[in-house]
This record gives sequence, C-alpha cells and structure tokens, in this order.
Amino acid sequence: MTNSIPTRRFGRTDLAMPVLSLGGMRFQKSWSDLPAKDIDTQSQRNLQDTLQRAADCGFHHVETARHYGSSERQLGWAIPQVPDSDRILQSKVPPRDDPDEFEEMLALTFQRLGCQRLDLLALHGINLPRHLDQTLRPGGCLEVVRRWQQEGRIGHVGFSTHGPTDLITAAIQSDVFDYVNLHWYYIDQANAAALDAARQQDIGVFIISPTDKGGHLHTPSQRLRDLCSPLHPIVFNDLFCLNDPRVHTISIGAARPSDLDLHLEALERLADASALIEPVHRRLCKAAADALGEDWLGSWRQGLPNWRETPGQINVPILLWLHNLLEAWDLESYTQSRYRLLGQGSHWFPGANADALDASVSEDELRQVLTRSPWSNRIPDLLRGLRHRLAGDPQQRLTTA
Repeated sequence: MTNSIPTRRFGRTDLAMPVLSLGGMRFQKSWSDLPAKDIDTQSQRNLQDTLQRAADCGFHHVETARHYGSSERQLGWAIPQVPDSDRILQSKVPPRDDPDEFEEMLALTFQRLGCQRLDLLALHGINLPRHLDQTLRPGGCLEVVRRWQQEGRIGHVGFSTHGPTDLITAAIQSDVFDYVNLHWYYIDQANAAALDAARQQDIGVFIISPTDKGGHLHTPSQRLRDLCSPLHPIVFNDLFCLNDPRVHTISIGAARPSDLDLHLEALERLADASALIEPVHRRLCKAAADALGEDWLGSWRQGLPNWRETPGQINVPILLWLHNLLEAWDLESYTQSRYRLLGQGSHWFPGANADALDASVSEDELRQVLTRSPWSNRIPDLLRGLRHRLAGDPQQRLTTA
C-alpha cells in the first residue's frame, strides 16, 4: 500500500495534510533524552521500521517534540534512511520566560532532528495564560520564531495545548497561529468551541493522541469492545474524529509497525463513517444511561467548582468524568492512569485526585463548595468509591515546566 491516505487542506497553511499523522511519542526508546550510546539497535530498528511502513502507507506527516525523550534524536537518525519527498516534519518546543532559552531549545531540536528546516513548529504546552504571554508578548518566543521563519528555517507556526477551552480559544483568536494541536475525541468533546474558533480563523486542526488519551483504546475493555462491535474502538474513534469537517488530521501514536493496521482499516470505512458511527453511538449512550441514570447524565456538571476553588485542589469535574467513564464503559486502565496523574502532572493534568478527602480535607469542607450542585449529597461518596477503585502509587509525567 503506497500513498493511500487522503489529505485535507490544513487550514491557512494550505498544506495537503494526510488525515492520519505519525506521532512520535510512543515509538522512541525512552522518555528521557538519552545519550546516543544508550539507544540500542533493536529500538532504533523498530522506530525505523515503523517510520518506513508509515511512509509506505502515506503517513507523510511526522510530528514529535523537544521533550519526547529520545524521539527527536532517533527520528534524526532514521529520516535519512527512510526518504519521503512528501514528508511534512513537525516538532514542538515549549515557551519560556527567557526567549534565549527558548531559542537554545529550538536549536537543539534542529540538531537532534538533523534538519535544516521544519515545515511546522508548535509552541508546546500553552496550558496556562502565562504560557500564552511568554509566546506573544513583545520580545517573547514568537519573535524568535518569526526570525527563524524569515530565515527560511520554519514554515508555519502553531501551538499545542492541554489547557482549558477558553484559553485555547483565546490563543486561536489571537490570529498569530496557523494551526493547533488539541484534545477532542469521542469520550471528551469539551473543546468543541475551540474547533469552531479554529474553523472561523481558518487554522489547521490536529487532534492529539485520540487512541491513548481517547481511552487507552490500544487496550480497550471488553465492555467497550462489545459496545463498539463490529468496529474496534480505535476504528470507531478514528471515524468519529475524521467524520467531523472541523478536523484535518489525527495523531497515530504507533509503538510498532503493526499499530498502524486498525487506523488504516478506519480509512477504508471512512466513506461510510456516519452510518457506522450512529449505531455504536446509540449503544454507548444507552450503556451510560443504564449505568448512571438519565438524571445524572443531564445534570452532573451543574454547579461544580473549579479545582482552584476546592479544598485540597480536588478536581471534582475531572473526577466525576472519570467516574462516568468507569461506570458506563469500564475504562479502568484509562481512568486509573488519569486518576494517578492528577496532582503529579503540573499544568498538564491540573488539580488533585480524591486522596485528600477524609484526610486533609473533610467532607464538610468539600460540601461547602458543592452547594450549587444538585448532587452535593452524593458526590463525596462517589469520590470515595473512585478512590477505592483507582488509587495507588502516583504516576509521574515528564514536564516541560
């Protein structure tokens, strides 16, 4: 199979973007930026084989990041071995208070990738207002990027984000970015307003990690498999994302060449996406209603406090969302991972999990910030139940600060 992936105009970049992009987060040796001598032949061969199969299948867009461990270094070795005249290369570098520090990281990205030019550069992790300010203020990181663009070293500039929707929308409406990398998929459609804003500004939309962050779909629960049948959950989610005209490409975080298979299957079914999505959607909705109740589903979000306003910074909205995923579709692996990251992932996963409830935070203290919720009497016990099922050793995520 060669050059089989259809393309979409990537917003005002006017690039012909394949609807499937090869993400560089899962097929590197390590999340640490290892010295060259510590990267073994087997790991490099796997990465090169994955890149080769992706290129053969038409994954002409490859994206990575400065803080994806050894990814940039290993891709830099592999790219000359896997030539692709249509390749669109992207990396991401986080903004910094000191633009000189940002420029040093940018130069290291080019060094690791062994490239003279990046087609796409994203300001990585605009998750807080200060990150947007570091980028846009006079003398900030964007001025460094503009200079590199003028020198012909960078094509188009975008941003990636795990931030709240209002911040994403503000960044889009600043009208300085050509594209955005953001989260949006079946289990989490909270960024719909940001997709609308991107369409209005004609900027490219790249969906981050729909397979992993979209529910650990590479290892789905049996319940989710049954509800999505005859589609694999990966195929269903790909079709859901790509059936939306606001979406231009989705990231495929392959760990090995065979991980591309189900995504290619989704492409074969893309013409029939609407007909295939609808019955699965109905079954998923019914399963959620049966498990949680229509009253809960219609009102659980009402009156919930922001994690910053909650004792112990307990992120009640996210925890109740995880409760819903666990009860409705048995997404235990995913919800456990998300639960254990809360409080450990800085601005990437803000707020804390429910471990502090009944320890440093009393039920009475929690109830004081739940007075606007119609479920204030029930929520403390729901959080305890979630903690009982999901708590364990905290997980750490590499952070770009």
